[in-house]
Amino acid sequence: MLEIIRNSDTKAIGKLLRARTTTLTEAEAVVRPILEDIRRRGDRAVLSYTKQFDRTDLGKTGFTVSHEEIRKAYREVPRGFVEAVRAASANIRKAARRQLPRPWTCTTSPGVSVGQIIRPLQRVACYVPGGRFPLPSTVLMSVIPAQEAGVSEVIVTSPRPAPAVLVAADILGVKQIYRLGGAQAIAAFAFGTESVPRVDKIVGPGNRYVAAAKKLVAGECGIDLIAGPSELVLVGGRGNAEWIASDLVAQAEHDPDAVAIFITPSLKLALQVQAAARGIVSRLELPLAGQSLTSQGGIIVTVNVAEAAELVNRLAPEHLTLFEGATSLLGRVQSAGSIFLGAYSPVAAGDYASGTNHILPTSGAARLRGGLSAADFVKSISVQRLSARGLAGLEKTIVTLANTEGLKAHAYSIQTRFQSASSIASRPSKSERKKR
Repeated sequence: MLEIIRNSDTKAIGKLLRARTTTLTEAEAVVRPILEDIRRRGDRAVLSYTKQFDRTDLGKTGFTVSHEEIRKAYREVPRGFVEAVRAASANIRKAARRQLPRPWTCTTSPGVSVGQIIRPLQRVACYVPGGRFPLPSTVLMSVIPAQEAGVSEVIVTSPRPAPAVLVAADILGVKQIYRLGGAQAIAAFAFGTESVPRVDKIVGPGNRYVAAAKKLVAGECGIDLIAGPSELVLVGGRGNAEWIASDLVAQAEHDPDAVAIFITPSLKLALQVQAAARGIVSRLELPLAGQSLTSQGGIIVTVNVAEAAELVNRLAPEHLTLFEGATSLLGRVQSAGSIFLGAYSPVAAGDYASGTNHILPTSGAARLRGGLSAADFVKSISVQRLSARGLAGLEKTIVTLANTEGLKAHAYSIQTRFQSASSIASRPSKSERKKR
């Protein structure tokens, strides 16, 4: 469990990097015919696949959850759950409001004003996994940013939605909750069926089949990101070994493919964390976490803490924790989905209630983008207004560039505003003038 590796062992480091890479090729081959079948047959195909994969007969239950089911769900959630959802929601909302791009205008040259306006998407679907654990937190992380962006219709979909998921969605004011999951849910919302509306964007995590389906429909429907197994890289030169180990084990309990890596210059601390992790797995009876730590986890011992920065940027992890003795590396970190600073900033805080989003890029995709935010639910539309003076000032520049590209009509659309059409038409082109 949590094999200790020297940073100089390039072969072992390479193996650890490859272990966290998700290959969707196999999953794509499985889901592609499902997508095409749903595009062609609509509801009939959705009914068939939902019965086959989720063991749910939508013909009996209906595609959406009833008000009575939601009322019943309130009686089944733990005591204090509603208050916890409301407290977490308040923090997530505060952060989401700050994420929105702002409209602006500026003058680029005399008489030329440019800017942008912000418009929300009209309809989005928030996918909430229905696997080993109910994930009401994912409802909060996907629905709230969409609401803060001004999306007029926010839909939640989840296979066999748990009571906690139903209650969380209801607290947020979601009007439609679908009992759809897997590739069939992605296809239904991407293409639209008789009973499922087509959406502008699908967001939320899922298994590899959901990720593969999102990848394949991306040309037809907007998606947030293609997320693979969850991952954490934790860096520290000193600190409480039990706390460090608890964060690694918490990450590992997601699924067998979850990645948990600790980077430290201290061999003594590495050994303490290794032992502590083994103890936590045993005490909490978490065989799945133990399996993940053995197959996908590791402790990398570096020469010093600074050496870890290069490794972190190479990994571009979903979650990055900079523990005691490593917070100074923040300025050198270029790629990470979400960063947690200090001993009292466990990843679980961001997973639930600190306010940041837990829908994050994985498998190195943090090199390209950050996590889900309210900005993912709006369009920035450019706007410009030119006066006659402003256009005249740009005439020579535009006409030169347009003619260079061979786009005569583009040049003409500028020239015609200042001269008569006949004089422009009779004017020889540059090539004709050279011949003369």
